[in-house]
Amino acid sequence: MLQLPNIPEFLPVVFGMWRAGVLPVFALPAHRHSELRHFAAHSEAAAIITVGEHERHDHAATARAVAAEVDSVRQVLVVGSDEFDALAATAPRELADPDPEGVAFLQLSGGSTGLPKLIPRTHDDYLYSVRESARICGLRPDSVYLATLPVSHNYPLSSPGVLGALHAGAATVMAPRPDADTAFRLIEAERVTITGVVPPLAAAWTQAAARTDRDLSSLEVLLVGGAKCGRELAERIGPALGCKLQQVFGMAEGLVCYTRLDDPEEIVLGTQGRPISPDDEIRVVDPETGADVAPGETGALLTRGPYTIRGYYRADEHNATAFTPDGFYRTGDLVRRAPGGQLEVVGRAKEQINRGGEKVAAEEVENHLMAHQGVLDAAVVAVPDPYLGERTCAYVVPAAGASPTGPELRKFVRERGVAAFKVPDLVEVVEEFPVTGVGKTSKRELRAALAALARKQ
Repeated sequence: MLQLPNIPEFLPVVFGMWRAGVLPVFALPAHRHSELRHFAAHSEAAAIITVGEHERHDHAATARAVAAEVDSVRQVLVVGSDEFDALAATAPRELADPDPEGVAFLQLSGGSTGLPKLIPRTHDDYLYSVRESARICGLRPDSVYLATLPVSHNYPLSSPGVLGALHAGAATVMAPRPDADTAFRLIEAERVTITGVVPPLAAAWTQAAARTDRDLSSLEVLLVGGAKCGRELAERIGPALGCKLQQVFGMAEGLVCYTRLDDPEEIVLGTQGRPISPDDEIRVVDPETGADVAPGETGALLTRGPYTIRGYYRADEHNATAFTPDGFYRTGDLVRRAPGGQLEVVGRAKEQINRGGEKVAAEEVENHLMAHQGVLDAAVVAVPDPYLGERTCAYVVPAAGASPTGPELRKFVRERGVAAFKVPDLVEVVEEFPVTGVGKTSKRELRAALAALARKQ
């Protein structure tokens, strides 16, 4: 299991693992004990490679705590330690070539129920996605790619990401933080030509650009993805930053769509692009019946193609519902398809909250809240947010005689060792949940009713 921030060691460690046939499980720097323990146990990880203290968190201590609880973990290797330096100084050995069709690594799903699933990507399917992404994004040997987001995310890793830059012979710059001050300093100093951000960052950068004295003239392309980029924001990006906007929509499970650099403005501003491969198969269907909807109508996105997975790792029960019998992946996204094949993302069909590009499974957070002795029931919903797109709001019914407060419950969830982006932004304590006409609701119906209530407030 690999948990490294944006540091230079990330790439030699990853390529060393691939060359040796060791499978990385790409944990994010934001993940904490709860998630890491799940990933290590589910993957039967033999080792954890991490850093010491980073952004006020002792990752090495967390890794050692996980290793003490998961039997398969035999070693914790900390970048910068004597043990790591000794390993890095070891003379290279001749190794057999990896099997191109073999699994290269396990990526993390966004997760709509519970903790994220593990996504097996093969060398050949991922290299195809990287190669085509580099071509579509116009990467050249003289390009300079800025890894703004945590590089273990699928988006900054491969769309076109650091791997696309390497494939094109371009330079990569690792940003320790994504804020405008840090990014603008690096763009100026390293003459960055292309980078990728999520919509909230794009909004912050467009505002900061009006008052910066940094030279951003080298920036040619800003990719925006991870969540839908609204039309109003899309229109501001080019004038504010003096570069081209390129929208990207994809998933760690496979399918990636881009607007093209020569697309008409209306396509770039109003859609999230078309698939990278002519062999990507797209269906837009009625979520209830599974029948194809009429052209231009909203429906659930199904996809099948040369670089989209056929199943999650060790998840037979989930795979039975996540894929159709003929192998189409049910993405959980609601889309409209334009006449030219471009997709416009409308929303999510799954119970998943897209908080500034970070995916939060409502059920996982609900389970943490209900572990509190003062909570009888909990439901987590998305509420609109002008900066993040969506924030999380937890509605809580207290147990008899209990009176938990919002700050108390947020602190409780945080202390259970979850990523900070999963801690509810808002907590509302209510006497009871709304019910439907029959007096009893499913979690799906309950969340829908609470989300409607939150929007009215």
